[in-house]
Amino acid sequence: MTSIPQTRAEWYGRPLSDTARDLLDRDAAAFIRQDGSTPCLNAVAKAEGIWLEDVDGRRVMDFHGNSTHHIGYGHPRLKAALKDQIDDLPFTPRRYTSAPAIALAERLIALSPHRGNGKVLFATGGSDAIEIALKLARVKTGRYKTLAFFDSYHGHGYGAVSAGGSGTDRTQRIGPLLPGGLLVPPFNCTACAYGFERPAPGAPPSDACGMMCARMLRYALEREGDIAAVIAEPIRSSPHVPPPGFWPEVRRACDEFGAVLIFDEIPTGLGKTGRLFTSEHQGVTPDITVLGKSLGGGMLPLAAVVADAGFDIAPELSLGHYTHEKNPLTTRAGLTTLQIIEDEGLVDHSRSLGDRTMARLAEMADRNPAIGRAEGAGLLIGVEILGEDGRRSKARADRAMWRAFSLGLNLKSKAGTLVLNPPLTIREAEMERALQIIEEAIA
Repeated sequence: MTSIPQTRAEWYGRPLSDTARDLLDRDAAAFIRQDGSTPCLNAVAKAEGIWLEDVDGRRVMDFHGNSTHHIGYGHPRLKAALKDQIDDLPFTPRRYTSAPAIALAERLIALSPHRGNGKVLFATGGSDAIEIALKLARVKTGRYKTLAFFDSYHGHGYGAVSAGGSGTDRTQRIGPLLPGGLLVPPFNCTACAYGFERPAPGAPPSDACGMMCARMLRYALEREGDIAAVIAEPIRSSPHVPPPGFWPEVRRACDEFGAVLIFDEIPTGLGKTGRLFTSEHQGVTPDITVLGKSLGGGMLPLAAVVADAGFDIAPELSLGHYTHEKNPLTTRAGLTTLQIIEDEGLVDHSRSLGDRTMARLAEMADRNPAIGRAEGAGLLIGVEILGEDGRRSKARADRAMWRAFSLGLNLKSKAGTLVLNPPLTIREAEMERALQIIEEAIA
């Protein structure tokens, strides 16, 4: 296990019950190992609300959840709806449609930024949905090049990997990738790729900066001249929030140079950032919106591509002709999830609790020099963990993450930042307990 970070490797050697150890040994023997997936830390026996419980009965609050658990795990309304759907109609083969699939498509068109002027295709995962979006952009423009950000992630299909900027995915060991995947530095005022000083929270970029990140994207569009699509998360799930005016400027550049604007809202959409769609923060409408992860309610794999109706121009092609394209069970999950989000006021809750959490993190930073600035929107929040030199410390953040895990909180550490990504159903008292764990873990 020499390739595994020390902090993670220590977990593999900790005492476990015979049941847990047996399951982990069987898992390691049965699955092809891959980064972040196998080998595993433990086996889950129960998932309910914001909680995961392992086979030894140990419970942790899940602030990770692969961004699937917006409505919490095992929501009773969703379970009841799926049981009813299984009894009513469990599957629809190709060449047929189903009422749940139509209803979900209609609902997404009505709710999305494409209100009243959209059309939909479904897939079983975000990677497949990104592939559909890329096909639509090629068909619409007659071009094949894409423009994305370094370090971005849009899925694991070859098209998605080729369009994304994740260094661990863009390896020659699985290449060559598809041609035309161009990258520019991302917006990130916390660590500007161009070396400009970070502005105060909520402040516009400095005159010296002139929003260089947007200018560089425009420059690439102009110089290439034949880019099919710009693809990005409108708020990066890292998380990083764009500077004010960034996306309106990019929207204008896309229109000027004929590029399709694709917003990947797979991890951030459906209320996570305090708006139902993350693009609502930006004051722009993309040409294509891609959803996934939480759309299936944390139970079933489901993703959606919502595009302007003007993309419906290639009926002779199979753009996303998947086996479960109009599956009544998965689409019933999506329809019920949207209804739960609306009925329980989870978007407003995400926004209000997120604001209070940011205020609490600022209080914590005032009394603890290891806690830096918090950034994010709604219930997607990143908090910097600082070293003795006052700079972000990946090692310290990683140690804090594993310590928090031992104290009952599962969250992610990324580039010196702890990422808080809880279900939208979390209560304020539970959030307060999580913040106490974080503070203790850092101390």
